[in-house]
Amino acid sequence: MSGHSKWNNIKRKKEKTDGQKAKIFTKVGREISVAVREGGGDPNVNGKLRDLIAKAKSLNVPNDNIQRIIKRAEGGEKEDYESITYEGYGPGGIAMMVETLTDNRNRTAANLRHYFDKFGGNLGNMGCVGFLFTQQGIILLDAEDKDPDQMMEDCLEAGAEDFEVGDDVARVTTSPEDFSAVRQALEDKGYSFISAEVEMVPSTTSPLTDPDQMVLMAKLLDAMEEDDDVQNVWHNLENEEDLDR
Repeated sequence: MSGHSKWNNIKRKKEKTDGQKAKIFTKVGREISVAVREGGGDPNVNGKLRDLIAKAKSLNVPNDNIQRIIKRAEGGEKEDYESITYEGYGPGGIAMMVETLTDNRNRTAANLRHYFDKFGGNLGNMGCVGFLFTQQGIILLDAEDKDPDQMMEDCLEAGAEDFEVGDDVARVTTSPEDFSAVRQALEDKGYSFISAEVEMVPSTTSPLTDPDQMVLMAKLLDAMEEDDDVQNVWHNLENEEDLDR
């Protein structure tokens, strides 16, 4: 993926997030609930919860909302979500991985199959595209008015594997195992986060050149993002910035 595309996509991701606060609140709230039930409501002990609280704050979720979600989960709310990752192909054979948290796997599978079928793709079997992706911690920092050399020094000192900067955004890459420690170290240094999470990063990317396929891909991604059960959608589309969304 070219540098131009990468930074454009980052800016578009941030703009999309800013425009869908209610949906984002619902999705991150569900993740927090699961983390509390699995590891308790104390972020000093529950590293996953600590990371999710930081993620929620970067998405401008009010602290009162975060604490309310934690208390409700500690109180044994009835929803019992399970994490399921689906794999498939979008228009033009674009590889896609869809991470979900659901309390009804039949509903979720049916919805995803419908989206794939309707917009020119197909839901595949487990493992059909997973080998094309690797887990990496991806931290996006606000780099406006920051010294790039000092940022790089701070990030590498914190344990980051790679550092890039462009368009007032710094992109920090970590191993999945070091993600929490690096994120915490950068938070302690006072950096502002645009986003921070462990992502599925494609080893290779593929472009779409057919305008009709581009339209279908945009509609497929929009349908998935609107679904409350879908937490993340990862794909290997190279020219995402050309989608009309």
